[in-house]
Amino acid sequence: MSRSPSFSAKPELSIKPDPESLKRWIHAFCIMRFDLEQGQLLEECYPPGCLSQEEEIEVSFNSFPDSVSQHHNRSSIHDCIFFFRFRRPKKNTEERDDIDRYLYGYVFNRQRHDERLKRGGEQKSVVILSHTPYSSVFRPLLQIIGPLYFDVGNKAIEHIAGYVSMWPAPVPGKLMELPIGNAMLKVNLPPAHSLPLENGILYEESASSMAPLLPTNQSVPQGLFHDADLFGIYRGLLLQLWTLWELLLIGEPILIIAPTPPQCSEAVACLVSLVAPLFCTVDFRPYFTIHDPGFARLNSLREGDTFPPMVLGVTNLFFLKALRNIPHVVSVGTPAPNSNRVAFTSRSAGKLSVKPEGLGVQQLSLRRFSPTNLLNAVKLRRDGPLCLMTEHKEAVWTTHSPITKPDTSILNRLIDAGMSPRVEESMSVVNNEILRRHFLELTTNFLAPFGPYFQVNAPSDGSSPYVTPPALPSFGADEFLSNLSARGVGKFLSKRMKSNWPDLYRRFLRGPNFMPWFQRRRAVAEQEQRRLWRLARMKTDMRQITSQMNELEAVDSFNAIEKHISEEVKSRESGGGGGADSEGTFQKLKKDLQAVFSVLPRDMQQLLLLNPQRASLLQDPSELQ
Repeated sequence: MSRSPSFSAKPELSIKPDPESLKRWIHAFCIMRFDLEQGQLLEECYPPGCLSQEEEIEVSFNSFPDSVSQHHNRSSIHDCIFFFRFRRPKKNTEERDDIDRYLYGYVFNRQRHDERLKRGGEQKSVVILSHTPYSSVFRPLLQIIGPLYFDVGNKAIEHIAGYVSMWPAPVPGKLMELPIGNAMLKVNLPPAHSLPLENGILYEESASSMAPLLPTNQSVPQGLFHDADLFGIYRGLLLQLWTLWELLLIGEPILIIAPTPPQCSEAVACLVSLVAPLFCTVDFRPYFTIHDPGFARLNSLREGDTFPPMVLGVTNLFFLKALRNIPHVVSVGTPAPNSNRVAFTSRSAGKLSVKPEGLGVQQLSLRRFSPTNLLNAVKLRRDGPLCLMTEHKEAVWTTHSPITKPDTSILNRLIDAGMSPRVEESMSVVNNEILRRHFLELTTNFLAPFGPYFQVNAPSDGSSPYVTPPALPSFGADEFLSNLSARGVGKFLSKRMKSNWPDLYRRFLRGPNFMPWFQRRRAVAEQEQRRLWRLARMKTDMRQITSQMNELEAVDSFNAIEKHISEEVKSRESGGGGGADSEGTFQKLKKDLQAVFSVLPRDMQQLLLLNPQRASLLQDPSELQ
């Protein structure tokens, strides 16, 4: 959808890249060449030596359209952009956290037809590898670096790397302006709650991602792949989006098949974006090939074996046979007119027919039945996904009985863009906002019943901020389901779900997404509670509170303050603190300790002063009485 940003290379202004700064955004730039005799070859890698041999092989096989799915394009140049994701070998990540378990590869692929060249043409790919799924950054960057590489060669890589290394560090959830030559990329990064933890530490996250109130600014992403073209990719399967939302929510294995890698990777990105603001832990592969190490394991599964939770995007029709037992298959996209497969002229779904000429509910034939529609639906169910071997169709085959009903009011608001590419692009933007806001509201309302388990408590006025904060409410799945069934899910969901909605919650609790999301939200809540109590300690006048304390309360407060001082000292010594804020906190704690000490009995004061370290904190306690 995006047009290439304007850019011109000025060698005299080239900037020498800083490898450490570059790593904040990009792991490596790769140039891949497809050799008709030797296969996929890595020509260049910058910085050199940053990929293992296994990773080089992974990148090589994922950087080109699958040979089975290629169309015989006779134009002089054919460019496409797509992306893939692969799991890094364990030996490369054994000392790293989850953020480094996967690498994302963003590909600018060029197929050039020229009868003067050997075998009539060539195929090359420029690849950006990163640990983070910043599609909003790397796609426009590819639109710059791809053509630039084919114009000026390898020096383009170092030239672009120099600009990237000057960018500030990524700030999740923020709008960033990133200069690249004479162009400026203005990008919204995905929010912290949608990204893996960095070195086991939470980003700056807030409870706002759990709030039932929706953001007023829809351009701000609430999850991964906010910029994916949901309407454009699933235009022929709009009625099935609610089923697909459920499947991803509960972590079911899904196979997505598309004619091309761009359509395939975009379809996977769209699905992942559907469940925002939920932190998605399902393994998703925007472009998966038979060369992936995980394929052998999947291919060895026998009938009756359970597929792992994942979303696989493929273009090779061999997967339809190799993974014939996968319970959910989605076919999206439109083949090129010169494809070697029969062009498909009408859009169908496995359960009901969808006509391509309109998007209103009446035009979607929700209540219209005809012998042709019925026969098409029966034929699709009977033939199954293997019918794609001879004719491409947009369809969904699933064993899942959906609980959420398609929202016809949302579908009626969608605008039919017509045939003009420019009008269609602008209308897709509008339709994407409508769809994305609806599914954001749907997911937020679905998660809302868990809100009480993340409720933080601040100290009440006049109470000591040094007592142990109350624990967050304990969670039990059976008790949660029982209470939820008794009180209901609220008006928003009850209007959109069937009466068996508790089954969806039950499957969500058992699925792979729930526990990682729940534990992370609890960690954020606990972090917020610690912040509130720390803030209260800085603001509270302990002299006023100590006047109301009995001896036991004073002793408990003294021990608690001393413990906080010890933690503050350890934090400063380990490099976790320092500066004016840390010194201010330390001095405030010290004064509070002295205030509590002043109300303790004289004999107890003398006993406490026997400890030299404690005595140094208390200074001259007689001045405090």
